[in-house]
Amino acid sequence: MFVCSCFGVTEEQVKSHAAAGACTPRQIASACKAGTDCGGCVRRIQALLGRGACPRRQLIDQGEPALASELPEAA
Repeated sequence: MFVCSCFGVTEEQVKSHAAAGACTPRQIASACKAGTDCGGCVRRIQALLGRGACPRRQLIDQGEPALASELPEAA
């Protein structure tokens, strides 16, 4: 089922990005653009993410980066 009609993003894609560490609609948007055009899917994305459903929420609550892309690059 499509979550974002503007970019053709499915529920499964959102769940996959969430499993990879995307815990917020903004992080989902960064991963696949869902929610960045008309915004009509943002509430559905929030519902799919759910409160506490993120496997890395504890890291975020502690101020740590949850995604590998947020880690500082090694010199």
